[in-house]
Amino acid sequence: MKIYTRTGDKGETGLLGGTRVPKDHARIEAYGTVDELNSHLGMLRDLAAPHHGDVLLRVQNLLFVIGSRLASSSEAEADRFKVPPITETDIAELEAQMDAMDLELAPMRNFILPGGHPAISQAHICRTVCRRAERRVVQLAAQEVLPAELVRYLNRLSDMLFVMARHLGVLNGVSDIPWVPRG
Repeated sequence: MKIYTRTGDKGETGLLGGTRVPKDHARIEAYGTVDELNSHLGMLRDLAAPHHGDVLLRVQNLLFVIGSRLASSSEAEADRFKVPPITETDIAELEAQMDAMDLELAPMRNFILPGGHPAISQAHICRTVCRRAERRVVQLAAQEVLPAELVRYLNRLSDMLFVMARHLGVLNGVSDIPWVPRG
């Protein structure tokens, strides 16, 4: 199978089901940013090894689900192609992961700066790309009907990535770097 099709050479791409849209369509921006996040999570999984690998792999698989739902021209198309939904259970799993990690963290007394270890920095990059993906999905949801769970999952995922960044600090013996405002 060839990777190139030449069908996008004029600035359009096909959605699941065949509908063609411009490559700068809000739907393409949304699933493209989710795809970018997934790539960054792969790097985080590599840098954080052997910690959190199973969690990150599960998240990466669910991001493919989100991307597939976003790449569908409608919810009916996603269902027709048997793309699984994102569920309340998926969101609850992120919350459970955060709660478990939080048990090992000192209370936060300041805002913290990203950094201190490559895995910590990468977790913060993932967090910020996740927030952008969330904004893109919110923007699309203002124009088209989308399952509310997509936004909720991305919102909770960015929170989990923040907690994971701090937890990776504990696991690697690196303290949070507090933000010190001027004055």
